Amino acid sequence: QVQVVESGGGSAQAGGSLRLSCAVSGYTASSYCVGWFRQAPGTEREGVAAINSDGSTIYTDSVKGRFTIASDYAKNTLYLQMNSLKAEDSAMYYCAAVLRATSYCGPGSSDMEWWGKGTLVTVAS
Repeated sequence: QVQVVESGGGSAQAGGSLRLSCAVSGYTASSYCVGWFRQAPGTEREGVAAINSDGSTIYTDSVKGRFTIASDYAKNTLYLQMNSLKAEDSAMYYCAAVLRATSYCGPGSSDMEWWGKGTLVTVAS
């Protein structure tokens, strides 16, 4: 049974930093894509960043230069380092994974098959 569990959300001031973690367990896969998505109240879910099994990363434009996605393969853990936070970054952040090869691994991916329950990020302006 694949499990995806996020942690690390919380509150921060604008300009501050937070680091989210995502533990993915219960699988064995040589090819995969994992990513972060977010959804603010009253808005549609949007992709933030993704990384695939060869280490390639893609970010949505609004977080480029501020957020960094990284994975620790030994720990089966995904991270999202969020710096220079803005009020508009406030949202529920979800970690998601697809544990097979895909044609596209990025914020716009519709192939994610395993989702966590989310962790809340609140940025005060």
